[in-house]
Amino acid sequence: MKKVMVFVVLAVAAGITSADAKGCIKGALVGGVAGHYTVRHGWLGAAAGCVIGRHEANRRARLQQTQQNQQDRQKH
Repeated sequence: MKKVMVFVVLAVAAGITSADAKGCIKGALVGGVAGHYTVRHGWLGAAAGCVIGRHEANRRARLQQTQQNQQDRQKH
């Protein structure tokens, strides 16, 4: 099981661009600690935290882009 989780984490990490890395790293840290202390599965928590962190970072980036587009439209 541990080997599978390492593979999953490495596979997710390989697909990360530099923009998504912050969300993944921060999420993996928080998820790893939470997973370790709640169910003793830090790797699983880290993998889930990485995925959630990337999702949240992408969502924030889309929101900022939408706000920027709206401001640009109002100027013209």
